[in-house]
Parts: sequence; structure tokens; C-alpha cells
Amino acid sequence: MNLISVVSPLTGEKLHDIQAFSASDVADAFKSARKAQPAWAESAQHRSLVAKKLAALLAKEQSTVMDMLQAETGKSRSHAFEEVAGALGAISYYAKVGPKLMKRKRIKAAVPLMLSAYVETVPVGVVGVITPWNYPLALTMMDVIPALMAGNSVVHKADNQTAMTVHLARDLAIEAGVPEDVWQIVHGDPAEVGNAVTDNADYVAFTGSTPTGRMVAERAAKRLIGYSLELGGKNPMIVLPGANLEQAAEIALGSAFGNAGQLCVSIERLYVPNHALSDFEAILKRRIETMTVGSSGEFAHDIGSLTSKAQVERVSGFVDRAVSEGAKVLTGGKRLENLGPNYYAPTVLTAVPKTAEIMTKEVFGPVIALVGYDSLDEAVELSNATEFGLNASVVGDRSKALEVASRLMAGSVNINEGYRASMASMAAPMGGMKQSGNGRRSGPAGLLRFTETRTIGVANKLPIGLPTRAKEYKVMAPLMTKLTKWI
Repeated sequence: MNLISVVSPLTGEKLHDIQAFSASDVADAFKSARKAQPAWAESAQHRSLVAKKLAALLAKEQSTVMDMLQAETGKSRSHAFEEVAGALGAISYYAKVGPKLMKRKRIKAAVPLMLSAYVETVPVGVVGVITPWNYPLALTMMDVIPALMAGNSVVHKADNQTAMTVHLARDLAIEAGVPEDVWQIVHGDPAEVGNAVTDNADYVAFTGSTPTGRMVAERAAKRLIGYSLELGGKNPMIVLPGANLEQAAEIALGSAFGNAGQLCVSIERLYVPNHALSDFEAILKRRIETMTVGSSGEFAHDIGSLTSKAQVERVSGFVDRAVSEGAKVLTGGKRLENLGPNYYAPTVLTAVPKTAEIMTKEVFGPVIALVGYDSLDEAVELSNATEFGLNASVVGDRSKALEVASRLMAGSVNINEGYRASMASMAAPMGGMKQSGNGRRSGPAGLLRFTETRTIGVANKLPIGLPTRAKEYKVMAPLMTKLTKWI
């Protein structure tokens, strides 16, 4: 067995080893998953009961799960708790709505009395799920659980860095009653294992970067299978004229530095009225510099570590290039090597040129680009001036914020919040416009994407049936024409 060593983001030392699966191993996983799927699909009510047991087990074991999350990602205890809460929300929601969504439904037929029609929702078969390292528990539950509740089996490619967190979640699911072959986890070389998942699945759900998402889509399209993609973002926040600047600053730092900014929906661009810009800069700087940075088993730190050396280099590279293009560092802009190998200070850049790379490319770290605007039209235009359209935020008067929200090209918009108001609403769809994705997770659509629709039409027994011969059409055509007009 080939092994992969996983390194601790907090110490830089080896954390544990995981198995490196081959493409043939993945194909074998799909074979056993396909064999196990029909029995699992038999009862939506049974699947719901299993999900409820899983939610109870996860709530009971949340401290152990949070420990593993922190060990593999370096996030703070606070953000580990948020992730567990998000996972519990997803499980509980689909445990409740799953049976209803999968129930056969009667619909209006073309000819009342003579015909009846029904629609059935059926599982696609075996779903391939590919999740990243930043939210290994929450994103797993947002994709794997609805796929399972729809009656599918799942072969799940977990990121190598956070594979043990996903295995821990699966162990709880097995204890709750999910058959082992119904949910299988694979990991190893990203390209080999990821391609093998897409090449064997009946549907693939991918979360990750936009460039990789395009490759998944192309590979899935060649096989004519369905796919959903939750991709990158360059998410803006607009602070409205007249907004409380102290409150806006606190909302901004919570929205930009959650999980150390390693979140697809986190805020990276912050637009503030020019007349309030200097005051806001001072307030934001003061508040950020009171944030505590570190990771422990207590709720003692506001922001944790980045997850890898590559992430630190990525973030510092963006900041360095922005400064070389003319931006100024208001606060932060440096590594915190005294705390550990992968810590980076929460950072705000000002005087950022509109053409700077950091205004259009996703940083995926604790960095805010702060920009002034003269009118709301300008703020909306600047917010929409990117290839991405995942999330956005508006801070200020609620009624005005709702007007502005409807003008932003983003799959979700949060008012007086950064991302949690929409992300925590499990009944609402989540996804991106433009290059930020395809399809939606959460809500009914988050489960129905893993299904096919079957229509059943029934000819009822009546003295008069549908015509089959010309002489019958001659008699029935005038009557059916009148009936159509009446309907």
C-alpha cells in the first residue's frame, strides 16, 4: 500500500499517513457502490432515520471532530465550531425533507378523468463527490448527505490534507446505519483519483477552483453525465452611505477573516463611500489589530492558521504584488512566524489601483482590498466587474440594501452580514453565477440534482377511451377540440 504523509499546518511536522488510491482502486469502489445502491434506495423513510441518528452522533462527538478539524486545517476553535454547526444543519434539513422530495407526486393530466399522470424522483445511481480541504466536514455533509438521502451511493474523493476528518464523519455515518459500500472515501494523486471519480460516476459534485472545475465539466460532458460545480469567488461588500461605520467594520472583519479567509464566500473587496473612507480606515485598523491569532482547543482566538505552506506563499505573493502595483498596507501584510509556520496577519490594503491583480483574482486568505466610491451606481459596477459571481454583501439600511442586492451578479447576497445569513439557510439554494459555478447545493435543488425524473401516464378505464383508428378520431376530434378550449 502506498502512503501519503499529511503535515500539520500548526507545527510543520508529520501528522499522520493516509492511503494513496489508484485509478483501478477507485473503479473497484464504484463497482461495490453500484452493487450496494439498490437496497439503500428502497426506503426514503429509513434513510431519513439514519440521517437523524447521524446528526445525534455528530452532536455528541463534536469535540472530537473539532479537534481533528483543527489538527488538519489549523483553523481556530470558533471556526471549527461553525463548521460542525453547518454540517449539523445540512444533515438535519435533508433528514426532514428527503422523504417528501422523493415521494411520487400526482400532476394534472392532459385529459381529465380519461388520463392520470404521476412524476417520480429516482436516484441517478452512484454519485462522485469531490471536496476541498478548507471545509472538509461542512462541504461533505452539504453534498454527500443529500446524495445519500436521494437513494444514491457515493464515492467521495476527500482532499489529502483533511482526509481523516472526512473518515471520522463517515465512521459516524456507518455507526448510524449507512452501509459501508454505500459511502466510500478515496484519496491520493489529485489528478489520477479525481479523474477516475468523474470517469466512473453517474453524476459528479465538485467544489474547488474554477480552472479545475472547467476540467471536471469537460470530462463529465464527454460522458453525458450531470454535474454541479461550486467554484471560486471574488466577493464584494458594499458599505452604504449613512451606515454605522463601527458596525460595518466588525461585520467586515468577520466576513473577510472567517477561517483565515480560506472560504469561497468570504469577502475580499470592500467598497466604502469616499466621504467616509478615512474614518472607516481608522476604525477597521483599530478593530483588526485587537484580533487574537492562534489555534487551541479553547475559544480563545479570532483567527487561526492558514492550512499549508503553499497557502502562505499564495497569500503573501498576492499582497507583495499588490504593493508593487501601488497598493498600501493599512495593517498586517506579514507572516507571523513566531506563532507557527503558516500564520499570516489579517491584512487590509488601501489605495489599490482598479487594474491591480488583487481586485479580480481570488486570494483565498485573510486579505481585504479597501476601495472608495462616489455613487452607488459606481459601487455596483465595481462589485460586478469580475468574472466571478458567488457571494456579495451589503451593509446599511435594510430597505436600501435590498435594492442594491438585486443589482449584484452573485448567487447569494447577504445584508448586514458577510456570508453566514445565506450559507446557514439550508432551505435556500447556494451557488454561483458567471465563472463561480454551475448548479446549486442546499435547498430542495441540492438533493434533486442527484436524481432523475420519471413520468408515469395512466389511461383510466372508461366507456370512451383514447382513439386509435381514423373513424374514432372523426368522432372524437371535435369533442377533444372543445375540451382543449375549455381546459
